Order: sequence, then C-alpha cells, then structure tokens
Amino acid sequence: MSPVTSPNDVPPVTRSPVLRGRAQEEAALVRLLDDARAGSGGSLLLSGAPGVGKTALLDLAAALAGPGFRVLRVAGVEPESRVPYAGLHGLLRPVAAAAAALPEAQARALTLALESGSGGGGLALPAAVLGLLAAVAADRPVLACVDDVDRLDQESRDALAFAARRAPGEPVVLLFAARDGGPDGVPACVLGGLDEVAVRELAGDLSAVRLPEDLLAALDQIARGNPQALGELIGALTTDQLAGLAAPPATLPRAGRLWREHAARLAALPEEARRLVLLIAADPGLDAATLIEAARPACALATLEPAERSGILHSGGDRYDFREPAMRAVAYYDASLSERRRAHRHLALLLNEPANREDVASDEGRGDSGRLRRAWHRAWALDGPPERLADELAAAAIEARPLGGRPEPYLALERAAELTRHDRVKAERLAAAARHAWIAGRPQVARSLLAGLRTLTAPDLTALPGLAASGLTAPGRTAADLAAPGLTAPDLTALDELRGHVQLLHGSLELLGGETGSAREELLSAAASLIGSHRMLGVRALVRAADASYRAGDNRAFIAIARQAAALRRPDEAVPAQLMFEYLDGMASTFSGLHQEAAGPLRRVVELAGSVRDPAVLVWACVASMLLGEDATAHRLSARAVAAARVRGAASAMPQLLEYTIYPEIWMGRYASVATTAAEGLRLAQETGQLNTAAQHLAWLAITAAVEGDQETCRVRADAATDLADAHDLGIAGAIGNWALAYLDLAAGRPADAANRLRAERRNSSHVVIRVMATPHFIEACARTGDHEQAAAALRVLERWVGSTRSPDLRALVARCRALLAAPGEAEERFREAIELHGQGVCEFEAARTQLLYGSALRRERRPGAARTHLHTALETFERYGARLWTEQARTELRASGEPVRATGTPATQQLTAQQLQIARMVAEGATNKEVAEQLFLSRRTIEHHLRNIFSRLGIRSRVELVRLMS
Repeated sequence: MSPVTSPNDVPPVTRSPVLRGRAQEEAALVRLLDDARAGSGGSLLLSGAPGVGKTALLDLAAALAGPGFRVLRVAGVEPESRVPYAGLHGLLRPVAAAAAALPEAQARALTLALESGSGGGGLALPAAVLGLLAAVAADRPVLACVDDVDRLDQESRDALAFAARRAPGEPVVLLFAARDGGPDGVPACVLGGLDEVAVRELAGDLSAVRLPEDLLAALDQIARGNPQALGELIGALTTDQLAGLAAPPATLPRAGRLWREHAARLAALPEEARRLVLLIAADPGLDAATLIEAARPACALATLEPAERSGILHSGGDRYDFREPAMRAVAYYDASLSERRRAHRHLALLLNEPANREDVASDEGRGDSGRLRRAWHRAWALDGPPERLADELAAAAIEARPLGGRPEPYLALERAAELTRHDRVKAERLAAAARHAWIAGRPQVARSLLAGLRTLTAPDLTALPGLAASGLTAPGRTAADLAAPGLTAPDLTALDELRGHVQLLHGSLELLGGETGSAREELLSAAASLIGSHRMLGVRALVRAADASYRAGDNRAFIAIARQAAALRRPDEAVPAQLMFEYLDGMASTFSGLHQEAAGPLRRVVELAGSVRDPAVLVWACVASMLLGEDATAHRLSARAVAAARVRGAASAMPQLLEYTIYPEIWMGRYASVATTAAEGLRLAQETGQLNTAAQHLAWLAITAAVEGDQETCRVRADAATDLADAHDLGIAGAIGNWALAYLDLAAGRPADAANRLRAERRNSSHVVIRVMATPHFIEACARTGDHEQAAAALRVLERWVGSTRSPDLRALVARCRALLAAPGEAEERFREAIELHGQGVCEFEAARTQLLYGSALRRERRPGAARTHLHTALETFERYGARLWTEQARTELRASGEPVRATGTPATQQLTAQQLQIARMVAEGATNKEVAEQLFLSRRTIEHHLRNIFSRLGIRSRVELVRLMS
C-alpha cells in the first residue's frame, strides 16, 4: 500500500484539441448561444468535482461565441470571497463605462459597488447589473463566464443570480461553474466522469504513445473519468510503467494540482475531523459503530459533519466514504508517518476489542476479513517485531477470500514481504502476492512483483527464476544446479517449489498476453518442478502448456504433452486432476482424428464436472461437451464456470471463460449473445492485459458482423484479430478471423472467394477445432464453385466427428452438405432429412440457411411453388436476425421464383448497411452518440463517421429529419 514514487514535477496537462465525452453539454452551450443571437439568451450552472471539465466547457463556450459576442470572464478566489462585490468588479470592470446609459439610481448603485464595495439594499444594484449587460449587448450579444462561483463573495453571487434568472429576455448568456452549489434558480448541469470510450479517446490525445489497455484501466481506477486526473496521471508515468515493468500509479501525483487542491480542502477541516477522516482513509470498511468508538468522548457524527458539509465525505448505510475516490489516498498519504502509524494502531485496537468481534466476523459475510484487517493495521503500525507481524499478515492474507475484501490479499502479501528479512521467505511472499494480483485482474502489478525478485541477491536465491528476465532459469535447470554450497536438502526443495510457482504464474501471464511458444516452455518447466510436491498445480501447468499449443494451432505439441501427462497419471488422483487427465486424453485423440476413441474420455470429463467447482477446471468440461456435440450442456458448464469466477473475484479468469461461453453459442446460432459475450470479453481482456484473449474476442465479433452483413466492421475486426494472431503466434484467432471473412464472402454471394480463403487456411493452419467449425461453409463454397473433390474430402472428416456425437444440429449440417454434393435426383431427400433434423435441434439460423439452399435448388429444378415455401421461411428468420446479406439472397431467390418481394423500410434506408441501419434506428429512437457507442462497443468517433455517411446516403442534414424518415 506504499505510494508509488512520482516525479517531483508533474508536467502540465496538455489540453485535448476537442472535449471528449461532452457532446450533450456542448449542444446545450450551442443552444444558449444561438438563443442569445436571436435576442433571448439564458443561463446555465456547470457543477462537478475539481478537474471534471467545468473550466474547459467555459473555454469552449468562449470559443464557440467567437468575435460575434462580447465575452466577459471572472473566477472566484478564496482571498476575495469575503470582499463585497469583488466578483462583480472582476467581471464588469471592462464594460463599466456603459453604466452611464443606465437610470441614475442604478448607475449610482453600480458605481458604488465597483468603486467602494458598498451597495444599498433593494433592487437598484441587481437591476443595474442586468441593465449593464443588456446595454453592452445592444451592440453584440454578451457571454459572461463566472468560474468557481462558489468562491465568489455572496453579494456578487446574489446580483449575478438575479441577472441570470432574467437573461431569457435579453441577448445575454450567463454561465457559472461551481464545485458545489451555485446561484439559486439557475438551470444546472452536473458533470460526471467520462465514459470508457471518452477516456480512451482522451488518453490518445494526451499521450505521445498508445497506452496499453490494462495500464489505462488502472489509471482510470484512480481518475474515475476525471479528465484532469487522467491527464496528471499520464503526465507522471515513468518509462518502466509505460513498458509494464513497474506497477501502475496507486495515487494521483503528489505534485499535481488536484492533489494540492484535495489537500487544501482536508487541511481546512477541524483537527478532530481530520483524525477521523484519516481512520476512514486507512480502512474503507470502517463502520459507524467503530467510528463512534474511535471518537469517544466526542460524537463521531457531529465531528464528521464539517467533512460532509464540505463535500469530502458522504454517508451510505452504516459507513462513510469519500465523495471523490481519489481523495482517499490524499487523506492518507498527506498525513505524517507518525499520524498514519497512530491511526493504524488505533484501528488495530478497535478491531480487536471483544465488543467489535461479532461485527468484524460478519463483515460482508466473511469471517476472515476481521483477522486480515487487524493484521494489516498492526503491520503498518509496526506494533511488534517485524518478522512476527509479517508472519501474521501473510497467514491472514493467504486464508482470506479475495472478492471484495479490504485490504486485497496481494497488497497484504506485498507488505508482509517488505517486513520479511529472510530472502527466500520474502521471495515466496512476493510470488504469492503476484499470484493474487493476477487473480484480481492486475497483470502489471503481478509483473512488477515478479520483477521484485531480481533485487534478492542472497546466495540461496541465485537459482530463483527471472532474475535476469522473467525470473526463470533455463527450462530443466533445478535449484541444485545453481545454488550456493552449504544449502540443505529442504532448502533446495523449497527453492525448486518456489521456482515452479513463479514459472507457473509467469507462464500463465505469457499464455494470455505474450508469445504462446514461450508460455508453453515455461509452463512445462513449472509442471516438472511442481508435479511431485504440489500435484494439482503441476497437472494444471501441464494443461495450460497444452492450451498454449491449442491456441497456437500446434496439434503435435498438444499430443506430445498429453502423452507426457498420461505417463504421470496415478490411480488415486483427485477428481479435478482426473478431469484434466481425461481432457488431455480426449483432446489428443480428437486431434489425431480418432473421434470414436475420444468420446470415452470426453464423456468422463463431463461426468466428473458435476463434483468440480474450480472455474479453471470446469472450462475443460465445457470444451469436452462441445466436442461431444452437447452444446446445451457446454453452455451450462461455461455459465457455471463464469458464475464461480465472479464469486471468487477471479477477474483474470473472466475473459478466457467467456471465450468458452462463445463456442456453444456459435453452434446454437445465438449470434446476439455471441456479440454481447465477446464485447464484454474484449473489454475485460484489454483491461487485464490479455492480448491473446482479446484477439479471440475480436475474431468472434468479426463473425457476428459477418452474420449481420456489416462488411466494413467485419473486415476491421478480422484484421485486428489477425494482426494480434501474427504477433503472438495465435493460430486460433487467425483461423477465426479468416473464417469470418470467408463467411462474409459467402453471405455476399462470393463463393469462390470464400472457398479460396478457407482452402488456404486449411493448407496453412492446423487448428482442427476451427477448421471443423468452418467445414460446412467450406463445403458449401466448394459445391457452388464446382470443386466437389475437395468438398467430399472435407465432408468425410466432418462425418467422422459428427458420427461420434448425438447432436441433431450437427447431423443436420452433414445432411445439408451431402445434399449439396448429391447427384441429380438425390439432393431432395438429403435436404428433407436435414430440415427434419433441424426441427429436433436449436440452431434456427442454420435451419434457415438450409431452407435457403433447398429453396434455391428447387427453383433451379423449375419447381417455383415448392421453392417459395422454404424461401419465405428463410427470409423471415434472416430478417429477424438482422442478417442483411442473407436476407438479400432470400429475396433474390424469391424474385427469381416469380414472386415480387417488397423490401422492408423506405427505399432510402434500403441503401444503408446493416450497421448503419442499426445506428440510424437507435439515433431515431433518441439515443445519443455516446449511448450508441457504448451499446455497439464502438468509439464515438466511429459512430460520428457512420452518422455522416448515413446522412449523406439518405440526403438529410439533421436528426429531426432522420426521425421523420425512420418513422
């Protein structure tokens, strides 16, 4: 929990060339200025936390006003807040000469106020302020911007509020900005934090290099969408932080403006209030009962009232929290070291009192939370011998559950390591902290903690992995190979185990964010170190090494690992280990083309899953179910795995688990669910630095775009997935991306292009699973281009796998492929068989594709009446799925069968792509660009680009016209 070292001087924040995420606010300003040009302006109060962008919006208003307005500005400052009329003096002095045109009483009152700071009561002075602004506006409209109005003197605030309430009758706009409060009766706009899309765009504006998504996510955990905070954090990043070698910042930069402003607000509190605020900062889980005990003999609620009144704290339930989350770190680290130690000592005593034990034990339903919190506070208070405190804290952290706990286990283990003198034990605790950080979805912290092992140079640690790079000795080297003389056998065993743990973690990090070949080698080495002493971890390392081969598309390496695992198997394995061994056996048989032999072990995997709770193990049962053709079972198992990971707080597991949710959804034709799942998976993968998993989710999003017929989006996503696949040796992501482009070709009526794409993929890639999933499309493309020989060969492979399953949907696809390759007179029977099997399955979309192909075949046989029945069924399904290109194919076939088909929508909207039509409908229903971007997982810039094209194609110029057209 120690603060991250920041540079002494924080570079000034570079102002973004545009205001990100403030489209609605900008529109409100434009309306006010337009109204003022028309002779009747108005007023607006912009309120929000420091740094949220109030001043930037005032700057924007001044820029939008341009030379056609007279712009007046003033900002409230604390030293002048008790000087009557100081604010009016700053705002109106440039135009004070125009007071001569006012009625005598008003002119006299205004002159007294501006020159001597005195003004009589009554209406004369506020009327004079309004009159002066109106007089100046006779020449050109007036924009008056008052920043930090809550720091203005009360007299000026009252007079300006009077004018603001009457501005609608004059060519005048009054804009106010305030942290809290503001003029009464003025319309208010509360500025919140920027959304994810705007944060990403702003980071691109402010940083000279592209920030990794996981680093940006870590920064926004502190900034919470605050533009100023994000800019200061980016400006203070070190080279190591940018490279991922050091943990991201944990607080705002101490030399930054926001830190200083937060510190000044805290310093203004009474001493006893500051003491209690420090306790809340040191332990965010502190409840009101403990605070009341801490404040005795004073009343805690009364003591904290100034902090609530000033907007520092807010109460919810039986707890206090900081209104601005970044202020917690300021309240803690701006206190002196002795003050912090006293706070921790006091908290440890309070949490240890018998009266509080019941509350602590029930804190959020977790009995271990109280023990960890007490150990944490004692460790920071240095309330005892450091080694004993470290042991106590490490034991409590390891036993605590990670979800929602305070402090997080990785922070506690890091602190325990800091207090540990013995280098080997320190290394063990650093490694454990790194593992918990990874589980919590903080990969940069995990890498930084692993890098900390390099600083341990005692002789008994010379064999530790990663001192030079990743922390690992060469694969196959043991602690005994490199350790200094004099180490005992237990020491060497402990070093080997530690080495294995670190290798397992580093290999796992590499598996999901690095190069798959490197990950496989490290995981195999980890398995060799752990299989004897920590068998379950050793088996897990073997399966992950095999997974690295699977992702790379290296079937031979997978089969070799499976054979190695089989030789290590024992009769008395625990159930999770049994499941993983059976999984490796079944998958190896599948990759060898022995589908009947694979069915037995795969089925045992599914049976064993009933007594397994570990989400990382359950996911293999999901894969086994899918290969058995039991998609509904696979979907249920993947949902169990996702739910278990959420309960455990295993953020790092979520992106990969969501991958395995997608496979059965694809087979069942649930493309809307695929899009939602892949969008969430992509976001989480980017936030946790899992580029390999992000590549797969991008590729699946390309598939859904192909189904919708959105050619531009499909190509963009497929290309992005392929680029990542090439950089990280990800055969699977590249294969899915290529399949998406082939699917698009097929839907667009380009079967030759689809066949060539899939033919090249089959020749160059060995990723069996994706090859089999794409086989029905390959056979269709080959059949439509006359390449029956390759289609028949692919069908034989598909038949061998499907024959080992019980899936009616898969058997329907085989029957459809047979129909496409059947001799004249035999196809109809095959098509009918396929349609009957589809009726027993769940994939409605593929049933429609079969109906389309059957209807097309009947039309070519000059049986238009029979063809129309199937073509109508297909058309209805495609329209319901929003599959634009398949819809067009069905309409074309119906027209060719002699039936006129009226396209849905207006002639103009028929010219839009599927993506453009979806955006147009959402905008016509009232969605903002930000809301559309969030729902479609696109940037606001992309939405704006699409809207420009939509307006151009439809020949319109406004949203109002779009609403009329779409209705």
